[in-house]
Amino acid sequence: MPSHAIPVAFSLAAMLCWGTSDFTGGYATRRAPAFLFTTITHASGACLMLSLAWLSRSPLPLKGTIEWSILAGVLAGVSLAIFYAALASGKMGIVTPVTAVLSAGIPAIIGIVTEGAPHAVAVIGFVLAAAGIWLISRSEQGARPEGLGLAIISGLGFAGYFLCVRQAGGGSPLWIAGLSRACSLLITGIIVVIWARKSRILPADIRMAVLTGAIDVTGSALFVRALQHGRLDSVVVLSSLYPGVTVLLARLVLKEHLPRWKVVGMLAALAAVPMIALP
Repeated sequence: MPSHAIPVAFSLAAMLCWGTSDFTGGYATRRAPAFLFTTITHASGACLMLSLAWLSRSPLPLKGTIEWSILAGVLAGVSLAIFYAALASGKMGIVTPVTAVLSAGIPAIIGIVTEGAPHAVAVIGFVLAAAGIWLISRSEQGARPEGLGLAIISGLGFAGYFLCVRQAGGGSPLWIAGLSRACSLLITGIIVVIWARKSRILPADIRMAVLTGAIDVTGSALFVRALQHGRLDSVVVLSSLYPGVTVLLARLVLKEHLPRWKVVGMLAALAAVPMIALP
């Protein structure tokens, strides 16, 4: 495989994992309490990655890698809590796309500044990808300003997570993904204890949470590996196209209605991939 294709392959694999985990998680949380479900997914993911890191005898991470991984996990956990708080306002139509575009756009801009501008075709791909993410993430509800502030904060937090993972360096993706997920588990666990201690979850939903956590953290490990081989801007933008996978699975499995703007968004995302992937 050509060297330039390696980060593209890992980025697209991360996209598939994250999109699939969002689908399974979104389906299960229609009846399961969201924070309790998320805590179980984080526990599942942390156990899987740390176990694989230990069993595969991956080199223990350096102090700097551990510190950046912990910070990434804290940011991810806090940002997720803020994101759920924003969704609780009932204005998904503005919260989700704003969070998605900010979380991808800020690292992409920083990547361009620090690593130099990509070729012109890739820039066009970034614009198409941003438009695609926005359109795919929009809900069918009318978008109103409520929740915008929290959406911006959560988008900044998720962007910070991407940047911290980048700073974690060339350590084992298993350790980086496992440590960050363990810290996210701590944050969501505290939230459950304080605000959702009386929540109950069915055994079937627990199994779904374990599966979702395993798929999601696998995507995180693949994302780390992509960052270790490729440009920050390209990896983040390609990986952030995962809402398209979620929407497509909802259409194929649940036969959900696909609004015209989501179809346009998915076409824009598909067109963006080869543009960004060009060497």
